[in-house]
Amino acid sequence: MGPGGIATIIAASSLAVIAVSITYTFIRASRLIDEITTTISLVNKPLSSISKAAKSVEDLATKVTGATDTFLENNPLAMKAAGAIVAAAKLKKGKKRKAAK
Repeated sequence: MGPGGIATIIAASSLAVIAVSITYTFIRASRLIDEITTTISLVNKPLSSISKAAKSVEDLATKVTGATDTFLENNPLAMKAAGAIVAAAKLKKGKKRKAAK
């Protein structure tokens, strides 16, 4: 075997090593992408639950606000009573501050 044959074997071996290296890199990148996809899906599940819970709270707040508005519109005496309670609470709070000084 001459020098040309040895050079061919070295070149073929180098090409095989390069091909194996590239294949290994692609396999590792594929596993990394799978892991990232799994992580993202695991993170998104609780976020969708939080989003649903926030939507439920928002709906509940809207219903309570609507019921309160309807009740106060239909019962003007209740509005006056609520005003009196708030005024009494403010007076009591003001007396506590004066007593503390």
